[in-house]
Amino acid sequence: MIRLSPALLAAALALGTLFAEAPAQAATAASAAPSSAPPKVLLVVSAEGRLDAAGKPLRPGFEMEEFAQAWLVFKANGLQLEVASPSGGAVVADRHDPKDDLVQAIKADAEATAALAATRRTQDVRAGEHAAIFVVGGKGAMFDLPVDLDLKHLLARTYDAGGVIGAVCHGPAALINVPMPKGGTLVAGKSVTGFSNEEEALFGKRWAAAFPVLLEDGLRGAGARFSEAPMMLDHVVTDGRLVTGQNPYSTSSAADAVVRAMGRVPVAREPFADERSIALIARVHTSDGERARADLAASLSGHDLPLIAAGGH
Repeated sequence: MIRLSPALLAAALALGTLFAEAPAQAATAASAAPSSAPPKVLLVVSAEGRLDAAGKPLRPGFEMEEFAQAWLVFKANGLQLEVASPSGGAVVADRHDPKDDLVQAIKADAEATAALAATRRTQDVRAGEHAAIFVVGGKGAMFDLPVDLDLKHLLARTYDAGGVIGAVCHGPAALINVPMPKGGTLVAGKSVTGFSNEEEALFGKRWAAAFPVLLEDGLRGAGARFSEAPMMLDHVVTDGRLVTGQNPYSTSSAADAVVRAMGRVPVAREPFADERSIALIARVHTSDGERARADLAASLSGHDLPLIAAGGH
């Protein structure tokens, strides 16, 4: 049996009135006036993150590396980008390496830094403003996103209007028990993935015990068909206009899949270092392992060597 926290139970009880109180005719992407401007994508991040006076995390936030990869992929595809969170305003990322190349790229992007410093409140975002919504992971997503009724309403109305919904790592927590206007829920009967119980057992030592429910259990309990790849390998599941990625190393592939689900062809790009490294680790798990080792020995350039070492361990 899945145990829900009082906050999640309260949210579930409130969902019965969510659509009854909604306007009969919501603004939708399909009804919007034709425009030559590029489609807009909304990145949703957790606002749970908090730091103490010494700058150490008191509460987990969103995953900066995941945000960076999604932002860079969508931007490379010429899409307009906005960022929203449950409370709006500045948001705090979970612990990350500030010297990471992806993080440095985001810090050098004035548009991205401004968006993170002044996120829109989910309650202020109207359905129909965005062709796609992408929910970024991070452990904070397990706490505030599942109980954000405004986000649930936005996800349901966007999907119902023909929009694309994507989420990665812990981000699919926002998709659990999202009621659809015509009945049913967003993930019931759909194929999805997310941070697995196996991955949580190894990497979720500090916060997993406080989660209202483990993500895999929550998605399965909501009627989704959950699948997973070997631990921390790239795995993306696309079910129509619903796209989910298993873990941080699935972010770029998930963002590419969202672009395809929008009816566009993703631009050709050089893989990020962690993408290239995870792909090499995946090859080691197959009959191509010896060649993968030889390829790495021939050229270390463009790989995340600590990540490869961790994968070997």
